[in-house]
Amino acid sequence: VLRVYKAAVQQTLDMLFLPEGREFLTSTDAVSRDSADRTIIAWDFQSAAKISNQIFHERYTCPSLTLHPEESIFVAQTNGNYLALFSAQRPYRINKKKRYEGHKVEGFAVGCEFSPDGTLLVTGSSDGKVFFYNYHTARIIRTLSPHKEACVSAIFHPVLPSLLATCDWAGEIKIWQ
Repeated sequence: VLRVYKAAVQQTLDMLFLPEGREFLTSTDAVSRDSADRTIIAWDFQSAAKISNQIFHERYTCPSLTLHPEESIFVAQTNGNYLALFSAQRPYRINKKKRYEGHKVEGFAVGCEFSPDGTLLVTGSSDGKVFFYNYHTARIIRTLSPHKEACVSAIFHPVLPSLLATCDWAGEIKIWQ
């Protein structure tokens, strides 16, 4: 073990290294009726110090974080049934004008990911669907209905970007072209 980072919260749901690896983010389930601080925490990699715990102010947990492949932004999947867009540079501001809505999370740890070229954002949905969003407009451009159970992950193949893998809560995995 090289370093230990202590958030002093209940559970860490996801982690995301920011470009250059000097900082990383964690999402937690530390949301209460009165406060949403500590939902997303930024950490300094070298010192293990918290940089910020005031990044996301809404009262939803964020089960999944993903980094844009070319731009300095990241997306957080929220249990509020939308994807929130943030700057990946301090002070990590949320883009209040752009939300990716239409899919459902409903308590599942639904993942999200950008296409390798960064033009699409894909996410599963608790109703078994997969949603494809235009990254720039935040509009749904396509949906698939591949699963009977909650679709908890949809990821692009790292070498063959026309292939997409999806999986559901029951363990079924499908590959799409």
